[in-house]
Amino acid sequence: MSEARRQQLAALVDARGFVRVADAAEELGVSDVTIRGDLSALERRGAVLRVHGGAMPAAAFREPTLEAARDRDAAAKRAIGREAASLVSSGQAIYVDAGSTALALAEALVERRDLHDLVIVTSGLTIALALEAAVPRFTVIVTGGTLRPLQHSLVNPFAAPMLESLRLDTAFIGCNGIHPEHGVTNLNLPDAEIKRLVMGVSGRSILIADASKIGRTDLAVIAPLAAFDTLVTDAVPEGARLDAAHGLDTRLAR
Repeated sequence: MSEARRQQLAALVDARGFVRVADAAEELGVSDVTIRGDLSALERRGAVLRVHGGAMPAAAFREPTLEAARDRDAAAKRAIGREAASLVSSGQAIYVDAGSTALALAEALVERRDLHDLVIVTSGLTIALALEAAVPRFTVIVTGGTLRPLQHSLVNPFAAPMLESLRLDTAFIGCNGIHPEHGVTNLNLPDAEIKRLVMGVSGRSILIADASKIGRTDLAVIAPLAAFDTLVTDAVPEGARLDAAHGLDTRLAR
């Protein structure tokens, strides 16, 4: 009985990305104490990772490199990059996030030969290098900070003072999860902190994410869906309920 329940619990965690102890106890008809014991057993096996209030799939914490992420759903990311780039005008000051979808946006911005006098702030070293081809049409500013490997991004302690001194027109934000109830989430806590800071100094926030992120929930909350003006994606799964309830303008990239 306990093993069957643990397998069912592991399946719930894997399918949803995050499961609260109280929710799992209600669904499986056992006590919170029993669920905590089951989660501890699953964690010892390497199936889940315990986090405050519940658990997440252990695989969610095995972050891919930017290079590996770039190759996954590459065509969709290129389309999202082009659509997001169409929302930028000459003379603006924007933020381009770190990550593989943001890299596609950076490349699409470079391809837009009509753009000029654009100031682009980024926390991604790979993003800055991709934008270098458009200098001097673009002014590229790197936030500074502590280097995070895998995604080649810069995080606190030194990024915050620089970001807080800016006022940007638009922030293009990537993520790992988009959920109608749990909001927009990220796998990595320091990266999520930078995204929140950027949104606070930007006139509008545009979410850039492929369809695989929709319905997922990860560890670090970036913001509720209502904090974003627009979602640029390649598809929205049926029943996702993202725009009507949250005032989110969804643009599908082709």
